Amino acid sequence: MKIKVINPNTTASMTEKIGIAAQAVASCSTEIIACNPSMGPVSIEGHYDEALAVVGLLEEIRKGEAESVDGYVIACFGDPGLLAARELTRSPVIGIAEAAMHTASLISTGFSIVTTLSRTRIIAQHLVENYGMTKFCRNIRSTDLAVLELEIDGNARKIITDECRQALVEDGAEAIVLGCSGMADLAKEISQEIGAPVIDGVGAAVKFVEVLVSLGLETSKVGSLAFPIPKPYTGTLQGFTVF
Repeated sequence: MKIKVINPNTTASMTEKIGIAAQAVASCSTEIIACNPSMGPVSIEGHYDEALAVVGLLEEIRKGEAESVDGYVIACFGDPGLLAARELTRSPVIGIAEAAMHTASLISTGFSIVTTLSRTRIIAQHLVENYGMTKFCRNIRSTDLAVLELEIDGNARKIITDECRQALVEDGAEAIVLGCSGMADLAKEISQEIGAPVIDGVGAAVKFVEVLVSLGLETSKVGSLAFPIPKPYTGTLQGFTVF
C-alpha cells in the first residue's frame, strides 16, 4: 500500500517530521511518501494562507494519481482543500483534523483541541461543527505559538504540555487533540506526562487510510464528489485544466 502524506505548507523540516510520525504508525507493508508543494505559504495560519495552499496541495494529488498512490493524508489541521482533493481521486483522502476528532470521540466522551495561534481557533471551530463534533468538543485552546516556532522553540513542548494539562482540569476534557501537524512528534510524550490520551491527527489519518484501502473502499463518484467537470482554466491555472 502506498500512502501520500501531503504537508500543504512548503517548510521541508516540518514535512520530514510529519513523514517520520506517519511511518512510525504505518503497517510494515505500507510505503509512506511525505511531501510538500513547491509553491505556497511556509506556514498556514489563517484563511488566506489556506486558500493559497490549496492549489499546491491539489497539484500533489494530481501527481499522486500518476504515481498509483492508494490513499492520501492532508497534513494540516485546517484540512484545506479536503473535498476538492476527494473530487480528483477515487482513492481515500483523509484530513488530520477529521481523523483526530473522530478518533477522540471513540475513546472519550469529550476532548479539547490544543492549537497554535488564537486566530486559527475559528477554523478549528468550523471543522468541529462541520464534522458533527460539537457534542464532543469541550474547548479549543490556543498556545499562541506560531507554526514555525514548533520547529525552533525549545520551550514549545512545555507550553503545549501545560495547555493540555489545563484542558483536563478546566474543560473537563478526557482526551486531547493536537491542532497542528507540526506537533506530530509530541503526542506520545505529552500523553505520558498528563496521563490522558493525546491524539496526533497525522498518525490517526494514516490508519484511517489503511483501513479504507484494506476494505476496498474508494471515494464515491456518485454525486458531489464526482470528478471535476471538464472545462478550461486560464492564466496561471491553465495547467489545472480538466479534460
